Amino acid sequence: MLLKALLLPVMGPISGVMWIGEKIQERVNTEFDAKENLHKQLLALQLAFDLGEISEEEFEVQEEEMLLKIQALEEEEHCELEEIEEETEELLLENPVLEECNYLNTEYNESQTLVLLP
Repeated sequence: MLLKALLLPVMGPISGVMWIGEKIQERVNTEFDAKENLHKQLLALQLAFDLGEISEEEFEVQEEEMLLKIQALEEEEHCELEEIEEETEELLLENPVLEECNYLNTEYNESQTLVLLP
């Protein structure tokens, strides 16, 4: 308990970033499932049209509705990602420890070679 209290200034912001990451993952999984279901429904609609179970007019109306839903999900996802990026930037600016960690992570690029000396 005492250790937790002592590490709170350092671990608090890190825990916050981890919480944000978990929320992002949950949202992505939910949206992916919704998109996947819409794509499956679209495929089933195409199959029903190909088998002659629905008319061309009905197919076009339902197809347009599904495509609009997919587009709305993609736009919502894009807006939420922008919000998350802004929140992350604010969090990094508020906490110098996290800002330093972020700086160290972005400093290295793949074209550089790391050499570890004994």
